[in-house]
Amino acid sequence: DPYHELMLRLFQEEATAERGQKFLALVEERQKGGDPLKTHEWKSLLVELNVSRSAFYAMRNKLLGAGLITNKGGEYRLSGMFSRDLMDMARWWWTAVLGNNLENL
Repeated sequence: DPYHELMLRLFQEEATAERGQKFLALVEERQKGGDPLKTHEWKSLLVELNVSRSAFYAMRNKLLGAGLITNKGGEYRLSGMFSRDLMDMARWWWTAVLGNNLENL
């Protein structure tokens, strides 16, 4: 499961990876349903994810930092920044580090 593998790269621990994936699924479901997950719902998220407040915010901050979600206007939404950053890093790695031509990527 690529989604789970991504979460393991971000969080290392299986339990945290599962919580991160569940949180992202909640964000996605609510966003697609037209009722984005609100930041003020944090208390119910602690219960749903079975996590402490500090662990929740550490997980959330890692997802924000990775560009997988945004927190604007008091709402969590999925973000395309992660995808754009991956493309930029892939081009950089391919050309600057490996010394290949961009056209061969």
